[in-house]
Amino acid sequence: MPVVPKLALRPEVEDYLRESFVNAEVVTASDKQEAERNFEALLTQLSRPPSFTTVRVNTHLASVQHVKDLLLNELEKQPDGRRVPVLQHPVLQDVLLIPVLGPRKNIKKHPCEVIVGAQCGNAVFRGAHVYVPGIVSASKFMKAGDVVSVYSDIKGKCKKGAKEFDGTKVFLGNGISERSRKEIFGGLPELKGIGVRMTEPVYLSPSFDNVLPTYLFLQNLPSALVTHVLNPQPGEKILDMCAAPGGKTTHIAARMHDQGEVIALDKISNKVEKIKQNASLLGLRSIRAFCFDGTKALAPERTGVGGEPPFLPESFDRVLLDAPCSGMGQRPCLVCAWTLKEVTSYPPLQRKLLAVAAQLLKPGGVLVYSTCTVTLAENEAQVAWALATLPCLQLQPQEPRVGGAGLAGAGLSLEQRQQLQRFHPAAPFQDADPAAPSGAREEDPIQLANKDCIGFFIAKFVKCKST
Repeated sequence: MPVVPKLALRPEVEDYLRESFVNAEVVTASDKQEAERNFEALLTQLSRPPSFTTVRVNTHLASVQHVKDLLLNELEKQPDGRRVPVLQHPVLQDVLLIPVLGPRKNIKKHPCEVIVGAQCGNAVFRGAHVYVPGIVSASKFMKAGDVVSVYSDIKGKCKKGAKEFDGTKVFLGNGISERSRKEIFGGLPELKGIGVRMTEPVYLSPSFDNVLPTYLFLQNLPSALVTHVLNPQPGEKILDMCAAPGGKTTHIAARMHDQGEVIALDKISNKVEKIKQNASLLGLRSIRAFCFDGTKALAPERTGVGGEPPFLPESFDRVLLDAPCSGMGQRPCLVCAWTLKEVTSYPPLQRKLLAVAAQLLKPGGVLVYSTCTVTLAENEAQVAWALATLPCLQLQPQEPRVGGAGLAGAGLSLEQRQQLQRFHPAAPFQDADPAAPSGAREEDPIQLANKDCIGFFIAKFVKCKST
């Protein structure tokens, strides 16, 4: 039973989100219907990829124009053979934008089917091929070389190795099977590599597997904006408290011209290794990464050792806290299996990290707090908590400004909300059909890229010079 994509949530989680968003938008009784429509538009957009694939240029090694020229040449070599524009963002000038075509509605479906898990489906919607570990089911007589239609099982109901599946599924497009059903489910040691090479995806997006790896970092637009808001300067000492996989860490180092010290923390060792690998690949030497819990990064003054965590109070010129969060702004996301308990477990951790960050910051220093989620409790409510609980922090306007203002509902004033940047995927389509393909939208492409991206939130604070 194919369905029109919309983010699938547990009922209690959907009710929790709906209540917070509707209450934030409703001023009068007549507002409720519009608020409900906006919430439904949000769930629809979260299930779809953004209108543009965004990549950040590693300006430490090459100019943006040089990398843009190299990228155009690389894209022309890709199998779909189409010429696509590569746009330079006029404000975030180290960011390049490549349009995503879709959803394409006239793709012929084939009787031979492959069913993949929801996470694999998310990746396919963003331009990936289907890798063997993501395949849950395949038609009975599927052989290598067959044309197959690929679907995502968004409810996790398909049994591994099933020969057919009539449950709830979302069509992802068509491709060529690289493996037979027997090879995939024959009981041999688990295969890796491509299982289906996508030839007619619903969303046509370029693949970035090993494309200019020293020059480009695949990064969502708001994630790249964060470092511009932090505005690191050469020679400073900067802390990235929750840094994996290192996109923002390496961006900070590049913006500092690799001059100064960037400390990256993450409490999972293999993620720390990924930060180090990315720093090495991008030719950045100013980064030092440690496997360490950010909530424990503050040392008592008498025991701090200075160079490694934990750190003495007031050790850093700037701190980035890209906080662990529910991730409910990531796109595309066909299904979120979080329980309400899991969704609401993040604010206490975020507050611990904010309190530590404030103490590690030098007077006059800058703290940027960000998340990749849309919940009020993890965003505007955390800003309200910080202003009430950490009097040393003052909310600041942000430059550059690309996103919209924060939402009401957390007790912040209109002026305070206008100092925040919220990326809310429903925003571009409040007055339009959410199903309209990107080519049909009469909107400036840069404005569309600024709005139709992942859900994200940014707040900027400065620490008072006398507390």
